Amino acid sequence: MISFLWKGLVRDKSRSLLPLIVVFIGVMLTVFMRGYIHGVMSETLEETAKFNTGHIKCVTKAYAKNMAQMPNDLAFLNVDSFFNELNSAFPELEWEQRIRFGGLLDVADSNGETLFQGSFNGMGIDLHSTHSKDSKRLNLANSLIEGHLPKRRGEILISEILAQKLHLTKNNDVTFIGSTMNGSMTFYNFKVTGIVRFGNTAMNRNTVIADLSDVQSALDMKEATSEILGFFKSGFYNETNAIKIQKHLESTFFEPDNEFSPTFLRLSNQNGLDLYVYITDYFSWIISLIFIIAMSLVLWNAGLLGGLRRYGEVGLRLAIGEEKTHLYYSMIIESIFIGLIGSILGTAAGLSLSYLLQVYGLDISTFTQSTSSNILLPNIIKSKITASDFYIGLIPGLASTVLGTMLSGIGIFRRETASLFKELET
Repeated sequence: MISFLWKGLVRDKSRSLLPLIVVFIGVMLTVFMRGYIHGVMSETLEETAKFNTGHIKCVTKAYAKNMAQMPNDLAFLNVDSFFNELNSAFPELEWEQRIRFGGLLDVADSNGETLFQGSFNGMGIDLHSTHSKDSKRLNLANSLIEGHLPKRRGEILISEILAQKLHLTKNNDVTFIGSTMNGSMTFYNFKVTGIVRFGNTAMNRNTVIADLSDVQSALDMKEATSEILGFFKSGFYNETNAIKIQKHLESTFFEPDNEFSPTFLRLSNQNGLDLYVYITDYFSWIISLIFIIAMSLVLWNAGLLGGLRRYGEVGLRLAIGEEKTHLYYSMIIESIFIGLIGSILGTAAGLSLSYLLQVYGLDISTFTQSTSSNILLPNIIKSKITASDFYIGLIPGLASTVLGTMLSGIGIFRRETASLFKELET
């Protein structure tokens, strides 16, 4: 029976080609859009985590209340012992110390007179220690467009747009003007050793990267740091694991009555990212459901059109003794054949498009130049192929095809055999 139905589909292109094309296109779009959305949202989360939130962030309780103001007077003191304790107690995370700070950069002429001044947002990271992976994590070496990474004390990196604004090139001297941890004014000289083009426009505008020890000296923060960030070694944020680790950390270190007690924030607790993380987990299934409904409607109409043309065939098969139920089931089997073939071909095409976008990416820097958000959007968006992309297309491909056939085939039970058989006369 199955061989008979297969031969019928192969020989009669008019009843198999159109549904096959519809399934192929629908599955291809489902797989491609799932990879595209998953890639964009995951990349945006990781971009924000790398430069801002980490997967787990550790700050003092007082600092957390005013974190947007970068209150370094509320930072951790004598942090080295606590930092080592975190590394030994939670080795599943890579911990990094950072200091976020801001102020003015002053560019002077040969006489010491100010030529240009500009505000900036600075980040002090560990650039020289062998155990730190922050330089690699931020992709600094590959982001350089001029100069080299800092090798000695007093050297900094500056973002491309800020360098253009202040007319800076490599080896230029600049003076940092700001306030220390204790509230007094500070002046600290730096040498620009490299100009960086970050992967997102927000960071390109006014960012300065300096070694952690230099920032500690400039801000009178000896053995102090404002933030400790933890990153999963897998490189990707996992909300379930983050919740478990956060609870464990709080039960171990948090002291409710101490304003300078360590408090822990996972990525979804910061910058309003909780809804974004939730959507990332479920958006692919929402897309699949939308395509299932849309394809079912299209295939239902295709089935109705095909059913009208096949009324003569249906009437003849009923006239020679085939039962309506058996006929209905045979049409469903035909739709399974079409759904499987269309899903396999559509999945292959969708994965091919996703792979191309994953390798080459799509430059959207023109659209992100005016973005001012705590969520860092990458300039180059890429899709992300996951294991589920290899089978997710079967859900809309098979479900919509079978559902469309089931809905259109109901008409067989509503018409008399004589009226169906009469179609042969025309």
